[in-house]
Amino acid sequence: MIPMTLNEIARVVGASMYDVRDAEALVTALSAVDSREVVPGGLFAATVGARVDGHDYAAGAIASGAVAVLVSRPVGVPALVVEDVQFALGLLARHLLEHISPTVIGLTGSVGKTTTKDLLAQVLERHAATVATDRSFNNEIGLPLTVLRADAATRYLVLEMGAGRKGDLTYLTGLAPPQVGLVLNVGTAHVERMGGRLADVAEAKGELVEALPADGFALLNADDPYVVGMAGRTKAQIVLYGRSSEAQVWAEDVRLDDRARAVFELVTPSGRAPVELDLIGEHQVSNALAAAAVATALGLGAAEIAEGLTAARRRSTGRLEIVERPDGITVVNDAYNANPESMRAGLRAVTALAGDRRTVAVLGTMGQQADASRARHAEMGRLVADLRFDVLIAVGTGDPLAMAEAAESANQGVAVHTVEDVAGALRLATALLEPGDVVFVKASSEIGLGACARALAGA
Repeated sequence: MIPMTLNEIARVVGASMYDVRDAEALVTALSAVDSREVVPGGLFAATVGARVDGHDYAAGAIASGAVAVLVSRPVGVPALVVEDVQFALGLLARHLLEHISPTVIGLTGSVGKTTTKDLLAQVLERHAATVATDRSFNNEIGLPLTVLRADAATRYLVLEMGAGRKGDLTYLTGLAPPQVGLVLNVGTAHVERMGGRLADVAEAKGELVEALPADGFALLNADDPYVVGMAGRTKAQIVLYGRSSEAQVWAEDVRLDDRARAVFELVTPSGRAPVELDLIGEHQVSNALAAAAVATALGLGAAEIAEGLTAARRRSTGRLEIVERPDGITVVNDAYNANPESMRAGLRAVTALAGDRRTVAVLGTMGQQADASRARHAEMGRLVADLRFDVLIAVGTGDPLAMAEAAESANQGVAVHTVEDVAGALRLATALLEPGDVVFVKASSEIGLGACARALAGA
């Protein structure tokens, strides 16, 4: 972050100062919305959530070294008071970008955003100073916090951009106008809130490429017709990537090694080079090609891109995170979130990883699937059976029961169990697991199955 005085910050965001002794005090460190992540010299932004009000933690943030707090009401400690904390963070981020000049890279999609962001960041940071979204901080609060980590030395600013509704990406690209835009795919995540159809999701995701300048780059997935259809919505130069013959960045000789990690030959306009990913599942090839397409547009050669992809490691938890227990049980925690596309990819990746070992799937609700929710859960149940999982534990009432019923009706030999909640899933899985098993845990984040996966991994 570029050091700024409280006076300057107040002027940028239109804040009034309360209980501030030194208006020229410098904010020199990262901003945070979690008081546990406050560092000396930082700024704490008190946001109000469904269950937690950040204002209650303002005093603790100051005690931890925050110079001041950004709040919507006085709280008895040095404070910059604004009407809307979220909006003020956006103003502050936009102000910072006006004083530095990184190449802003925005990426969006229904599946794979965080993994692709992590891969891309690891490729680019070998080449120049890079700041990328932490974890999945990709919304109206997380994006400004990422921007505020940048400084004059930052050359690449990689911003994961989430969209729960139409208009979200227009807002985010207004805060941080991208020169490079990457669209991964169009799937059923958030389809209910966007209008109920994949075409509605595509309309929302395409807001990213509409924000690109004429001298920018739009990287589009050649394997997704909805994404390719966005080509007419941008003034930027278009680069296609994928397995399609139309792609300008593509993969040849794709295979999985004995640990289910993807190996392939990367082909770009600058040449070709071998890639050996450290991530499981063939679906990771698409994520790697997306990162390679961005790096290609930025002028990197095939060899250095391939080296970066091969050296990259998983950075974000809860996404096909593998833990090998001392008793030989392998826990695959993919419980950060779930939709049909990511569920399919995860189930297939775990099947490849397991080989002839016994497989156990602990699966919960895939949220926001609109009227098709029950049918999509049933489809996942059939897939569990078709992939010959040995055990299915369906967690929750409603749609997970449709998953269980479909798996049982398939008559493929899967042992189907149902439990009502996460605690029940943990008890049953603990009782059923045998040495050598591979257990896959996945559901939408609000279900909380990540706690089950972590407990199983630590058992």
